[in-house]
Amino acid sequence: MALVLQAYTFAQQYVNSCLHPTPTKSPMALRLGVISSAQINAAAVIHPVETHPDVILYSIASRDVQVAQQAAKKYNFRKAVGSYQELLDDPDVDIVYISTPNGLHYEWSAKALRAGKHVLCEKPFTSNAEEARKLVGLAKEKNLICEEAFHWQFHPAAHLFRQILESGQYGRILRTDAIMTASPGVPDGDIRWQFELAGGSMMDMTYALSFTRYALRDAKLKDIQTATARPYKQDKRVDEAMHSLLLFEDSRDSHLIQSRVYTDMSRKWIINKIVPRMWELPSIEVETDKAIIYFYNAMMPHLYHYIAISDKMTGKTEYKKQYDGGPCWGEAWTTGGKGGKSYWSTYRYQLEAFTHKVRGKDVPYWIPGEESIAQMEVIDAIYQAAGLPVRPSISTKA
Repeated sequence: MALVLQAYTFAQQYVNSCLHPTPTKSPMALRLGVISSAQINAAAVIHPVETHPDVILYSIASRDVQVAQQAAKKYNFRKAVGSYQELLDDPDVDIVYISTPNGLHYEWSAKALRAGKHVLCEKPFTSNAEEARKLVGLAKEKNLICEEAFHWQFHPAAHLFRQILESGQYGRILRTDAIMTASPGVPDGDIRWQFELAGGSMMDMTYALSFTRYALRDAKLKDIQTATARPYKQDKRVDEAMHSLLLFEDSRDSHLIQSRVYTDMSRKWIINKIVPRMWELPSIEVETDKAIIYFYNAMMPHLYHYIAISDKMTGKTEYKKQYDGGPCWGEAWTTGGKGGKSYWSTYRYQLEAFTHKVRGKDVPYWIPGEESIAQMEVIDAIYQAAGLPVRPSISTKA
């Protein structure tokens, strides 16, 4: 479903660009360099930059200079270059967005930091936890920003979801159930199936684990009760799907929380080759003492979402939505005014926070590097519990 959601986001951002005027760019705007020509670039950073007055589309790099030139022409970048290193060597680049295959995230993020650039790196942060620790350490050493692009966490709907869970109104969290699937599935030959490039459903669909850990906040992983992978037929080291049952310990009162995380890059159709599960959007259900709380389409809530709260005592269900403002952004002044704009995508809220952080300003919400390390540690542990190898590091000088 990720590709479908991205397509809807492209359409939404295109419509919004027609309905809302392009802001005047600041003469001191941050100059963005984009490393790779990945399909995600348009939704994740290009269109958000178009509506941001403090960032300009400066340079895009591809290993095929003609591909970079085509992208530059299409999206009005000022420069196109034929190597990633050439982009990093440009002293005029201030910030870098990295959307290479998973296995190259650490290499090019580290090289960008060494070149003095702030980094917004696509998820998953790195191939494994060891790389994540090195990257976070390097960013601190260089006094630069290096942020994992879990864009959904920056959206007001995510903040409302957490506020509901932490309000105390519904008691303790007892269990969670998070899911992310692809139906139709990821096609054979896609880089997400390549073990050497850190492929696999737990890596590409790391959102499901992110939903879980975000809901539980400070809870610590205590045990992996079970982890069962459905191996990819062409490479048994790669998980086509992963069913894992995790046990977390609440940091406040030490009670245990059971969390199911299910990822599937090739989800079976309801009717084979006729009806895919198009409605099965990335979501999480949380059971508390007093309610069942369900966040539908947590990955891209700007398109459509709801948070359903089903009261166990009354049997009644209340629905909530939040497209701007909310617990974090409500009192914050943004480049779109107080609380942001209801038509902003998750990526646009993420860019707002990222640029504020780069400028040294306070931000309503942020994902610290330690969170990205912890995320990768859990992924590594799930692979090991499932009897699969941890995704490998590519040997580089980074």
